[in-house]
Formats: sequence, structure tokens, C-alpha cells
Amino acid sequence: MRLPDEPGNAGKQRGADMSLGLVYKNKKHIFDEIEKETPYLSYPLFEDTGLVNQGFSTRLGGVSKGYYASLNLSFDRGDRKEAVAENFRRIGKAIGVRCEDMVLSKQTHTTNVRIVTEEDRGKGIVRDRDYTDVDGLVTDVPGLCLVTTYADCVPLYFVDPVRKVIGLSHSGWRGTVGKIGRKTVELMHSRFGSDPGDILAAVGPSVCMECYEVSYDVIGRFKESFDEKYWDQLFYEKPDGKYQLDLWRANELIFLESGIDPEHIAVTNVCTHCNSKILYSHRASGDRRGNLCAFLALKK
Repeated sequence: MRLPDEPGNAGKQRGADMSLGLVYKNKKHIFDEIEKETPYLSYPLFEDTGLVNQGFSTRLGGVSKGYYASLNLSFDRGDRKEAVAENFRRIGKAIGVRCEDMVLSKQTHTTNVRIVTEEDRGKGIVRDRDYTDVDGLVTDVPGLCLVTTYADCVPLYFVDPVRKVIGLSHSGWRGTVGKIGRKTVELMHSRFGSDPGDILAAVGPSVCMECYEVSYDVIGRFKESFDEKYWDQLFYEKPDGKYQLDLWRANELIFLESGIDPEHIAVTNVCTHCNSKILYSHRASGDRRGNLCAFLALKK
């Protein structure tokens, strides 16, 4: 849910002992820092349902070396496969899921959302995927853990506690223009009967407006996709002709237009670029980096 500002130290997050060193954009209690051997960020919004295992990784607590250090969760960036496999095992243990139960997206900045079934168990982690061009995942199968990957793009989480359906989607600027968040909600409704008013949704750690400079070509696409009354909330032009773009607000607007209750929405206050020593950021490190992952599973 959207939570009011709360008293406390600026830049700190209420909840568990907060010592990962993250800098927060405001004082809202969006995350708890779960400080196990392999730490991760947890959403109280979802944890309070008691229905899911969920989290978002950091770059801490893994075994990868060099600029992959240390919890790189990508098999495709040149890191040792054995190290990545061990990293998945470690974060899975921390969150409470097995690698054999994970299902990994195959992201290419589309708005394609795949229904994940029992037959997909382990794909992308312990066995090969037989799909590509998949930026969103939805399932109602208990025990299957949906996994999507990031390094500045926006993770979108969806939990329907009534129908017991979950979804994860990857929304960069292309996915946001294409409104993959709305397409995920529509698939949850059409396939599983989810009422958007029941869905809990979150915008995950990603690049903030102050760190996300884009050209007019990108802004033109947003002008086509979003009503003019929202433009001043989404972007502004700088003297050099470049723009700053707010993907967090854009995806929040998509949640709202999809019928999700404002009180059921949590919007990140953690920027990957601002926290590039703790979270991987493409804008900070280019290709010399690992990947983060979002995890979401219905409990058995």
C-alpha cells in the first residue's frame, strides 16, 4: 500500500536493522532489509499476506569476483556458470525457495507475458528454456518461483491474495510505453479471474527520475502512450535539450489505470544508480556488472 512519510532519520528505512548502506529517496516504509548471509530486500506489503516468498536481490553475499562481485545472477554476462549457480542457491536459501523450483524470464524488452505451469519448473536455472522474448511471468502454481532480471529497469510485482495468483514483469522504458504492467493484470484477470481491485502491486528498485536522462525520441513515445495531463509528472526538459524521465510514476499510473487500488500499491524509494555499490546499475557500470533479480513464489 502507499504509506505516508514516517518520522525517522532521513535516508533510513524503518523495519529491520538497516545496515546494508542503502540510500532511500524518502522515509516511506516500502522495504525491509533482510540481513542474512545473503541479504535481500523484502516487501512488507506482500510479506504480511503470509501467502508468498518474495524478495529483491542485492550485489552482496555471493561468490562472483571482479566487476561481477559478488551476487551476480546472470548466466549471460561472462561470469563463471558455477559461481552464478551458487549465487542462485544462496539467494534462494535466504528467500526460502529452491533453484529447482525457479522459472527465469528471457527478457528482450517486449510486453510478452507468459503463463508459467508445472512443466516450466527449473527453466533458465537448472535446465534450458524453450521460450524467448518473455518479459513477464504469471502463475497460480504453489511452489513455483518466478524470477526476472534487472540492472536499472523496473521490476513489477503482482499478488492476488484472493485468487492466489502472482506475476512478475520487467518494465524498461519500452515495456513502460507498452504498458506491460497493464498487460500482466489483464492476463491475471482473463486467465485466472483476478479482480484488479484485489491485486497488491509494487514497483521495485530501479533507476530514479534524477538519474534517468533520455532523449526526445523516448519522450515522444511517452507522449503517445500517456495522457497529456500526466506529462509534467513524468518528465521535464533540461537546457541542453535532454529530459529526465520518471519510470516509477509512469508504472504507478499504469497500475492505477489497470484498476489496482491506490492503497494496494507500493512504489520503490530505492534507486539502483544511486546505490550502485550495493545494487547493480547499467547506467553506473555499463556492461561491466552483474544482474539483480526479483523473486516471487506462492507458498505451498
